[in-house]
Amino acid sequence: MRQLHLPMRIWDVPTRLFHWLLVILVGTSWLTQNRGWMEWHKLSGYAVLALLLFRLAWGFVGSDTARFARFVKSPLAALRHLSHLTRREPDYEIGHNPAGGWMVLVMLVLLLVQAVTGLFSNDDVDTEGPLTDLVSKTQSDWFSHIHDVNFNLIEGVIVLHVLAIVAYAVFKRQNLVRPMVTGKKRVPGATRQPRMASPVLAAALLVVAAAAVAAVVRWG
Repeated sequence: MRQLHLPMRIWDVPTRLFHWLLVILVGTSWLTQNRGWMEWHKLSGYAVLALLLFRLAWGFVGSDTARFARFVKSPLAALRHLSHLTRREPDYEIGHNPAGGWMVLVMLVLLLVQAVTGLFSNDDVDTEGPLTDLVSKTQSDWFSHIHDVNFNLIEGVIVLHVLAIVAYAVFKRQNLVRPMVTGKKRVPGATRQPRMASPVLAAALLVVAAAAVAAVVRWG
């Protein structure tokens, strides 16, 4: 007897909005830095930091599939999953797969380093982060160096992320983008629905995160 597959809501709206807003803001940060639009670059960085603070909190109190405890598996589990990369199989994963979970964690850490170091950085011309006066010039230069080098790492992880999406589409015939757009995926009918947290809670956390970043910037 053929198993019944039904569309199921896997990703909540806050998680999906975070994902796509982060894509836009990282691209904006890159563009504004390359064009020398440093005031816009700083604003984009503040927005990234607010989103990251929200996502960190959402990773503990958000929906099941957004929680770190649900998708951060052991490195061995991630390697075992990658060993089956070329095996064509249906995508029944509820949330991030073990390898994808580590990719998310690495990206969050790198972006957090990028946003925080930007607060203390300078470009030796006329642009400084809002907290530059709290450290010495030598320390600010060190933060600036980390800020530059770390973005190269972010670019590398982005390339790996895109290549992974393509590899899953080619080898496994799995579309990893569609569920992050629609929030839904077709899974076996007996699959348990993941719990979705309140969007009101998400909005409150985002407001708190934005207020915290605004307070830091204004204090600096």
